[in-house]
Amino acid sequence: MTLPDDLLIDSRALDSLMRSGTPPTLLDVRWSLTGPPGRDAYEAGHLPGAVFVDLDDSLSGPPGENGRHPLPSPDALQKVLRAAGVSDSRPVVVYDGGDQWAAARTWWTLRWAGHPHVRVLDGGFAAWGGDVTSLVPEPVAGDFTVRPGGMPVLDAAGAAATASGGVLIDARAPERYRGEVEPIDAAAGHIPGAVNVPTAGNTGADGRFLPAAALRERFAEAGVTAEAPAVGAYCGSGVTGAHTVLALHLAGRADAALYVGSWSEWITDEKRPRALGAE
Repeated sequence: MTLPDDLLIDSRALDSLMRSGTPPTLLDVRWSLTGPPGRDAYEAGHLPGAVFVDLDDSLSGPPGENGRHPLPSPDALQKVLRAAGVSDSRPVVVYDGGDQWAAARTWWTLRWAGHPHVRVLDGGFAAWGGDVTSLVPEPVAGDFTVRPGGMPVLDAAGAAATASGGVLIDARAPERYRGEVEPIDAAAGHIPGAVNVPTAGNTGADGRFLPAAALRERFAEAGVTAEAPAVGAYCGSGVTGAHTVLALHLAGRADAALYVGSWSEWITDEKRPRALGAE
């Protein structure tokens, strides 16, 4: 089981690590669903040595039938990560602006790709208390080899099966889950049998993840207990769903699977059922 200490790092510990003789590879993945571009914020100021990697263009495949943020091909992902300086033997720390959505999806993607040591800066750039620079580094090319399969993945059939026989968490806002509004995707509603546990509740007012005990209690209310045979999460396109998978790991469910295609893939097949309202 992955332990919580392997998942997050706070600002003080990261600052100390960066000043050591063995600093981690830093990836700045600031991103917003509605903009502005994360690169603008990166160029205005970032952690020293951090390399910007774009969630939309570099860490996802082309949007389409597989959803708005499908996984890229292993070859494409390996090229991106090596260009950013990612190596097999060097730890990686990822951060975003502070909501930790993009950072969690990047954490999940690197873990899925087989990297053994990836952590998220808890609270993101907003929580960083060290030096900031606008100098863009030229990283030495890394040697990371993508080995798919490091994290459990659900397809549409697997998501339906988890909703039926386990616990499938819909991480979107309640009004989107209930189908009252849908500002992004072409159809409203949720996967039948899914339970709504909004991602926003995984963190406190300071943007940092809740303690493991509080997360366990939160997910237990949704049915995620030791007896639950399978646990999965999804959202609109697999970004906030990854945040929930990270929270589930912190709570002790390292078997939690991500439906990467999420709702934006589910609705591409009209034969798949859609539920409205609360369950």
